[in-house]
Amino acid sequence: METAQSRQQVAPGAFVAFARFVLCGGGVGLASSFAVAALSSWIPWVLANALITVVSTLLATELHARFTFGAGGRATRRQHAQSAGSAAAAYVVTCMAMLALQQLVAAPGAVLQQVVYLSASALAGVARFAVLRLVVFARNRSQAAATVRTARPLPATVARASAPAGPAALCRAA
Repeated sequence: METAQSRQQVAPGAFVAFARFVLCGGGVGLASSFAVAALSSWIPWVLANALITVVSTLLATELHARFTFGAGGRATRRQHAQSAGSAAAAYVVTCMAMLALQQLVAAPGAVLQQVVYLSASALAGVARFAVLRLVVFARNRSQAAATVRTARPLPATVARASAPAGPAALCRAA
């Protein structure tokens, strides 16, 4: 019979997690790039980007929970919500990059648009990796914080300062 401890996966190191993040997130991002380009021929680009961002974020969060960060199962609602926050920031970055491109180039071609979009996505992706690894999929964060808070002894200077010092003690200290 499988124990709870054997079911729990070990969190991968930073390099392995980043490689998996690039594979999963990059694969989803690349597919999303083409989906945005295709969908934007029917609806405004900003709306197409928003729709694809929502779908790709749900998919990528599940992949990251199960594979990238070794969370050992499906992503929780909290993880989806936190991941959505980082995806919203990435959405703003890609929109700003595309708006800047529209301001700088009168009629950018599809290849230039893809280069700008993917570059902005890569920049936002590195920031998302940090947020997902350090915040969203961090393990035992609350347990570690509680241990640090309860295990830390009260500094001696604080304990001694609670009793008022008499004039003789103050003179000796000077």
